[in-house]
Amino acid sequence: MASKIPRSGQSVRPAGSAAEMKRAANKYDFKETAVPSDFNFFLKPAIFKSLNENVPRKNVVSKVHKGPSTRYGQQSELKSHNQLLLEANEELQKNLTETQQKVAQLEQLYSDLQGTNADVQKQLKDCHVLLVAGKIDPVLGEKIGQTAQQNEDQQREVVNVSQDLLRELRTFGDMATEQSAQLTEVQKTMKALTDSREHLVQERENFSLEVEKMDTALEEAEQLLLE
Repeated sequence: MASKIPRSGQSVRPAGSAAEMKRAANKYDFKETAVPSDFNFFLKPAIFKSLNENVPRKNVVSKVHKGPSTRYGQQSELKSHNQLLLEANEELQKNLTETQQKVAQLEQLYSDLQGTNADVQKQLKDCHVLLVAGKIDPVLGEKIGQTAQQNEDQQREVVNVSQDLLRELRTFGDMATEQSAQLTEVQKTMKALTDSREHLVQERENFSLEVEKMDTALEEAEQLLLE
């Protein structure tokens, strides 16, 4: 399809003669009509009653004719929206500035902490050097030589106490052995005495039997003499 737009350098020809254009203009009669001030550009939607109640109703969308009030409303809405965007932009800019300030403060604080940490590390190294030079135990706060001497003294004391206990145990063992030997002798003596007592009891019983026999024999002899 050929384009009807004239190219650069070409002359534009009228579509028809002047008389034809005049007749075409007179064909349409334009009348100026005044629009009342209370005219509502938004037409109310027409309500159509269905002839048959069983037929589902269809929503009729009313046609909205955009007029000057609609254009002014859109312009006002755009201005309000633009104002809100400007306020939001200012708020974001303010928050960004505050955030940048906080970041700067945190960076300064971090730098100060690094300096403090370096000072503390240096002091710790100096203290360690002093402790090593003075042979001081960093945990006990005492000299390492004194601590070793105290440990040796404690070990020596423990050894002495252990030896004393061993000697006492040996002495107690010897005494227990002696007591056991004495107890054995006593038990032997008690057994011998018991055996002797039983023997005496047996001899007494035998003597009693002999005495009874002698009494019986004497009585029999006396009876024989009396006869």
